Amino acid sequence: MSWKRFARDLHDGRIDQICILSDVERMKSEAEKLTQLVTEGADAHSAKSKKECFDEQCWNSLESSPLYEVLREYKDVLPDDIPAELPQDKGVQHEIDLVPGTKYCVTRQWHCRESK
Repeated sequence: MSWKRFARDLHDGRIDQICILSDVERMKSEAEKLTQLVTEGADAHSAKSKKECFDEQCWNSLESSPLYEVLREYKDVLPDDIPAELPQDKGVQHEIDLVPGTKYCVTRQWHCRESK
């Protein structure tokens, strides 16, 4: 039976059950290998302390970057601690000025059928 016919028969409901035969020992050994890879990755990550990871991302480590001055200017956007108040206004206005006399562009998300 071809894969196309199998898929069509399965979709149409002509096939009720599927029995999949597999090599249990091979599946177990592959699962063990996968588990070992996952634990090795976790061990390597836990070897590096949280403090070391944080220190790599601190402001002092960015001093050699050519973008350091720009980053310092916008330091309050992503502060280390949660601020108690809103950051200072940087003068950015989020608005669109329309030309006088123009109408808003309103479109429907779904087209409705006209009633007869």
